[in-house]
Amino acid sequence: MQGTVATFDARTRTGVLLLDDGTELAFPAHAFDASGLRLLRLGQRLRVDLGPDGGVVRVTLPTMT
Repeated sequence: MQGTVATFDARTRTGVLLLDDGTELAFPAHAFDASGLRLLRLGQRLRVDLGPDGGVVRVTLPTMT
């Protein structure tokens, strides 16, 4: 699944993605920390990895594996 960064707080390392279907999906700090990224910018495309419970476990650039 992919989305676009709608908000990102560098201090808390949390944010909200706007998914391709128009829904918003919040991601927690641990999902950002798992990405290996240092910063996100508004409008940036991200891939979202979900855990078995449906929660966001990692956000990464679409080109990263």
